[in-house]
Amino acid sequence: MTMTSPISVPTTQRKEPASEGFIVVVVLWLLGALSLLASIYSVYVINTATGFAIYDEELRAEALVSAALEFTAYQQLTQQPAPTSGQFGFHLGQANIAVKFQPETTRIDLNAAPKRLLAGLFRTLGAQPDDANAYAERVIAWRTIKPTGQDSEATAYQMARLGYQQRGAKFPHPNELSLVRDLPLTLVERALPFLTVYSGRPQVNVFDATPEVILALPGMTPDRLNTFLAARSASPEQAITSLPTEARQFATIEGSKVVRTSVRIVFDNGHQESAEVVMLILGDKDKPFAVLSWHNGRNDLIADNRR
Repeated sequence: MTMTSPISVPTTQRKEPASEGFIVVVVLWLLGALSLLASIYSVYVINTATGFAIYDEELRAEALVSAALEFTAYQQLTQQPAPTSGQFGFHLGQANIAVKFQPETTRIDLNAAPKRLLAGLFRTLGAQPDDANAYAERVIAWRTIKPTGQDSEATAYQMARLGYQQRGAKFPHPNELSLVRDLPLTLVERALPFLTVYSGRPQVNVFDATPEVILALPGMTPDRLNTFLAARSASPEQAITSLPTEARQFATIEGSKVVRTSVRIVFDNGHQESAEVVMLILGDKDKPFAVLSWHNGRNDLIADNRR
């Protein structure tokens, strides 16, 4: 019996192509890229939604400030006598609104105030008497129309090489005070909260003016200021008689058609906005007031004569 050896069948080994590993890497890279793009898109959507929310709150805030101005004008036009100052609040549009208003005559008008009043303010804010008088003279020179010919003030600006001349006309905005030659910027910054260009009167309303403005009146001293403030709290109508005689010509108790209104808005979600608006009360039923200046608490001056 013949034995036959089993036939061996050769086995073949399967080799994986090198390209398959490369494909896996590419797929993983694409998945990672898609994941990154999805993350970027989600961040974009969130930021866009947040931006629209902020923009929406700004629009709502502007509408609420306009409502506060309407209420202020309504009080000025319907109450007799019209209140010189006041404050009130209301809730509207998912926000609490606090409003304060006062006549613009509580500030010293850069275009109308005489030298003694301007010098008094500079002196009150820390300037030496001689310097305060010089600063007041330069303010008046800035706003005064000069005749053609030799002008010592124009020569002084040329010699100072400031690159500009004095305006020779009214200040359009209190901030222009910083351009008057040789006025220290620190003094200008301290003075701005007490200055205006919208009053148009040489006097100040002593009923509602700040102590700094009242102390700027000729003849006032810290002791006389304290006496006046005590009299104003007790009997405002009689307080003006406690002023020195030389100060009374620069004092008034009358209201003003120009009103400065401060508005503070607190939304129910905690977001806050504020604005300070100078408005002229017109009394016309179709146009009860005109906005002279609108200043947001977060931004610079954004509008003049908006209405």
